[in-house]
Amino acid sequence: MARLRIFLWIMVALAGMGFIGLYAWRGAFQEEASQPALDTIRADYSLTSHTGETVTEDRYLGKWQLVFFGFTHCPDICPTTLAEVATVIDGLGDVARNVQPLFISVDPERDSPSAMAEYVTAFHPALVGLTGEPGAVAKAARAFSAYYEMQPERGAHDGYTMSHSSALYLLDPKGRFVRLFAYGTPAAEIIEDLKERL
Repeated sequence: MARLRIFLWIMVALAGMGFIGLYAWRGAFQEEASQPALDTIRADYSLTSHTGETVTEDRYLGKWQLVFFGFTHCPDICPTTLAEVATVIDGLGDVARNVQPLFISVDPERDSPSAMAEYVTAFHPALVGLTGEPGAVAKAARAFSAYYEMQPERGAHDGYTMSHSSALYLLDPKGRFVRLFAYGTPAAEIIEDLKERL
């Protein structure tokens, strides 16, 4: 009986490990499958900056751009990524003047220019927050092949949160898409990549 019990516990453990492995593989596959069609990504928007200025994609030509889509009530992905972006800008030293970090809101209902100003300046003075009417935000997201969707969530501010893409986009000084940095890419890796390009 003791041997049977040990055997069954071993089988449970193996099944659990197999399930975890399958879940991880499935998650990785889904993330890869949901990556935007890279050849369709482009900068195309008319939005309002956190200072109240209307800007288009032409405003930041001449600089490398780090673009991230998120929202100010984001509990984890956005603050983590923006903290990484701040570390990147500081880590670049003098050449950081050639890089413009942009944070585009996917929650225009709550993310007014003033709300964006309070949020982005808490991370880095170089960071520009962009927001706008829902249609303008949707247009920007489509141009970048960025995903976002409102999700009801009891207990969240105003009763909802936003699901959204978590990648960081790199554009060249002509505004052309260069690459994605996956969520969680260490700042040191991004700095190294940018220094090679700058």
